[in-house]
Amino acid sequence: MAPDVTTAKPEVTAVPPTGRPERGSLGRLLRWDVFVGLLLVLVFIGGSAGSPGFASVGNLSFALGDLGEIALIALAMTMLVVAAEVDLSVASVLGLSSALVGSLWDAGWAIETIIPLVVVVGAVCGLVNGLLVTRLGLPSLAVTIGTLALYRGLAYVVLGDRAIAEFPAQYTELAVGDVPDTPIPYPVALFVLLAVVTAVVLHATGFGRSLFAIGAQEEAARFAGIRVKRIKLILFVLSGTVAAFAGVIFTLRYGSARADNGIGLELAVIAAVLLGGVDFDGGKGTLGGVIAGVLLIGLLRNLLMLNDVATEIQSIVTGLLLIISVITPRLVTAVARRGHARAVREASPQQADTS
Repeated sequence: MAPDVTTAKPEVTAVPPTGRPERGSLGRLLRWDVFVGLLLVLVFIGGSAGSPGFASVGNLSFALGDLGEIALIALAMTMLVVAAEVDLSVASVLGLSSALVGSLWDAGWAIETIIPLVVVVGAVCGLVNGLLVTRLGLPSLAVTIGTLALYRGLAYVVLGDRAIAEFPAQYTELAVGDVPDTPIPYPVALFVLLAVVTAVVLHATGFGRSLFAIGAQEEAARFAGIRVKRIKLILFVLSGTVAAFAGVIFTLRYGSARADNGIGLELAVIAAVLLGGVDFDGGKGTLGGVIAGVLLIGLLRNLLMLNDVATEIQSIVTGLLLIISVITPRLVTAVARRGHARAVREASPQQADTS
């Protein structure tokens, strides 16, 4: 259980009890969130005008369903990045999960046994990442780049180049079907439910406040009694667990288990989180912004797909969004600070004259 940071020492008072940045930073963050939301609206309007069928219920339902795995993984990634960590191995865990589902199903295992086992394997993958970061003090960026290759290699060891299909119809229908009497795919409904839980945890609990405190000032958070290593370990285990479950959904949705499933998906997840306004250095961000970022990337991908844009170009767009989401908030902050410094310099002579 996360400690109650309301008893924190003065060093961590820069992070308010709401788990959000100070008022000046919050204003900039909200403006960025509004910008992402407006961009989402513009993409929707432009897509509706330029691509027949883009705004149809069927296409939007498909676009939302295609976002399912990215959206789910982004929830856990948001909490990690808020705590100033990152997990680049999520797509490889997804691929390993898919390979295990296929291999075990091909070996005659029941799908009801396979799914929980695969989720446990994902948790173990996250545990390995977490132990390397928290116990050995290694940077998460370097660790998860290494395990990205490791877990993908294990996926090929498990399944090789084979593709396994013909999974039980009742499970594939859950992965691709809609909630009765709605156009909402089941994975999206699950995401909405988990997003509500994540928002409450992140913005309205002591655990969430601890994440913001760790991301803002890790040493101060540690002195305040926050169990930094334990919390980070929990986050990595959660990330691996969610990625593995997303791998199960991915496999059933496409009806094919392959070791190369989900390659490159981690870039879309990171881009959505950073585009949503979460600071890569930790300590700042809102889940609402992340959801807007996920939807923006999903609609752009769908729009490009409808216009027969090559997959390579879609990857370029995702990469550009990732770069923009990192650079733009820093440029805005730098300009604001320069303007504030100039205003202080201009005010100083006037104060001297009046004295």
